[in-house]
Amino acid sequence: MSSGKILVTGATGQLGTRIVQQLLKRLPADRIVAGGRSAAKAPPGVEFKVVDYDQPATIEAALDGVTRVVLVSGNAVGKRVPQHQAVIDAAARAGVQLLAYTSILRANVNPLLLAAEHRATEEVLAASGLSFIALRNSWYSENYTGSAAFAIQAGVVQSAAGEGRISAASRDDYAEAAAVLILRDDHKPGQAYELAGSTSFSKREYAELLSRKSGKQVVVQELTESQYSAALVHAGLPEAFAGILADSDAKAGDGWLFDDSRTLEKAIGRPTIPLEQTLDAALAAK
Repeated sequence: MSSGKILVTGATGQLGTRIVQQLLKRLPADRIVAGGRSAAKAPPGVEFKVVDYDQPATIEAALDGVTRVVLVSGNAVGKRVPQHQAVIDAAARAGVQLLAYTSILRANVNPLLLAAEHRATEEVLAASGLSFIALRNSWYSENYTGSAAFAIQAGVVQSAAGEGRISAASRDDYAEAAAVLILRDDHKPGQAYELAGSTSFSKREYAELLSRKSGKQVVVQELTESQYSAALVHAGLPEAFAGILADSDAKAGDGWLFDDSRTLEKAIGRPTIPLEQTLDAALAAK
C-alpha cells in the first residue's frame, strides 16, 4: 500500500483492539491510528484519536494524514446507519483511498434483522464514490463461548436454530482478516468478502462439546423464536435486543449463518481457530 496512515474506528472495542494488534504485526506503529470514544481504553503502542460516531468533528480531525480506514460497525443498533454515514462522508471528503467496513454475512440478501443496517451501510458506501470493501463477518465464536460456563451450570443450551449450521470464527480470526485485507491493493471495486469459520457446528453439537469438556450433561432445549425471545428477556436482556437475537438464532436454522467458501481461511493463510480452542480459553478464564 502507499504511504499514509490507517485509521481503525471502534478501536477500543473487542474487535477493533484486535485489528490494531494485527496491524502492529505488519506496519510501523506510526502508521496506525486507533480511534475510539475513550482514551482510557486505547490500545497501547499507537496514536489515539477520539472518534465518536455521533460527533462528526471528531471524525474529521482523526482523518488527518489517513489514507485507509477500517470502519468497525457501531453497537448502537437502530442508530448505526447515520453513524456510519458520518464516517463515510468524512472519509470521502478527506480523500481516503480505501475503506473497509465490517458488515455481516451475505448482507445484500440476508434476512436477519441485524443485517438491515449493514445492508443500508453498504448502500451508502456504494453511493459515496469511495473505494471500499465489505468484510462480511459471520458469527463470533465468543457469542457462544462467552456464556458457556452458565450453560454448563444450567445443563441447557437454548435454541431456536434446529439443526442449522453456524460457521463461526473467533474475533482474532476476523481481526487478522481485516488487517490483511485493508493492506492489499488488488480488490475489485466494492468487493465483498464472505468471511466465516473453516468449520461449522449445530447447537446440538455445541451442547455435546460442552458436555464433553465439563463432564456434565448439557442438552439442547428446542424453542420457537418467540419462546427463545421470552427466555432471553427472562434472563435479563432488553425486549428489543432479545427479539433481534431470537430472530438471528431462528434464521441460523435456515442457513443464514453458514458459509463454506473458506474465504476467511484463504485471506489469513490458515484455518480459523477451532470452536473447541475458543471454548477452552473461555472456560479457563472463569
